[in-house]
Amino acid sequence: MHPSEVLFQGKRQPLMLAACDHYAGSEKLMRKSIALQQELGPLFDITFDCEDGASAGTEIAHAQMVAALLMEDGNQFNRIGARVHDVGSPFFATDVEIICAAAASRLAYIVLPKVNDVQEVMQAIVLINLHAEAAGRTALPIHVLIETHGALRDVHAIAALAQVQCLSFGIMDFVSAHYGAIPGNAMRTPGQFTHPLVVRAKLEIAAACHAYGKVPSHNVTTEIKDSAVVANDAQRAAAEFGYTRMWSIHPRQIKPVIKAFTPRASEVNEATSILLEAERVQWGPIAQNGRLHDRASYRYYWTVLQRAKLAGLGLPEAVIAMLNHRADTPAPEPHQPEAN
Repeated sequence: MHPSEVLFQGKRQPLMLAACDHYAGSEKLMRKSIALQQELGPLFDITFDCEDGASAGTEIAHAQMVAALLMEDGNQFNRIGARVHDVGSPFFATDVEIICAAAASRLAYIVLPKVNDVQEVMQAIVLINLHAEAAGRTALPIHVLIETHGALRDVHAIAALAQVQCLSFGIMDFVSAHYGAIPGNAMRTPGQFTHPLVVRAKLEIAAACHAYGKVPSHNVTTEIKDSAVVANDAQRAAAEFGYTRMWSIHPRQIKPVIKAFTPRASEVNEATSILLEAERVQWGPIAQNGRLHDRASYRYYWTVLQRAKLAGLGLPEAVIAMLNHRADTPAPEPHQPEAN
């Protein structure tokens, strides 16, 4: 059995996505993002924006441009998604039809903004599947923006949908939906981490994602000049709110976000030591440094190594072999562990 099958037997295996989701709304910025992804590798995803980040008045041409870029050789990792117009927009169906018909095979995911409830998400998925399947793509991943009162109310039901991979918090629309009852400074630090209604929304989204093995994506930082602000926001999102992914709206934000969500070397070393020892005893209990470990803690350390792999960290060959282990690989010889 694959180690993950042993560790998560009878439990939901969490999805893993790159720590940074970079948004680009114009052809110039999209091409710059592609070039940066080619340089760094698939350490971050790109979302081509057909909604708020795009110009108004050229919606059909914009969707056609997005589809064409998705099919170019520059999309070498197939880790580019698209945010379409909201379901209530007359351009929603057009976006989906144009992009899926031309580029469903290369599209990483579709982002649904401003949904009002789980029924709206389900209806959107039906239309997306209609066009994606006509183009030969089944179960196209869906990411959902939680930025309305209704979406927050239904957040667990939305996270439970099989095709949904990721929930993102749309902080600016969420704050605006309170019509002044939440102050504007709650859209940024420190207010975004202290205002009770915003904190509640962030925690509900993260909890729903983790309950169903999906990826919670933290809202954008509007500060684009000071990378320290971005790094601080990302660190707090990860350490205090349980997020494993975060938006970027400027190339300067990408590296600080990736770094903040990347496991530290000490964590990777600890996880490596524990899991290699666990593998040697066929995932039975072990003792290291005076502490007992079993499958309950192995699951945690397994995700640490998976996150390290996604972040492009250099890992020992034995760890890479473990992460890539297949069912037909000979099982390791068991031996009795000794307490350290």
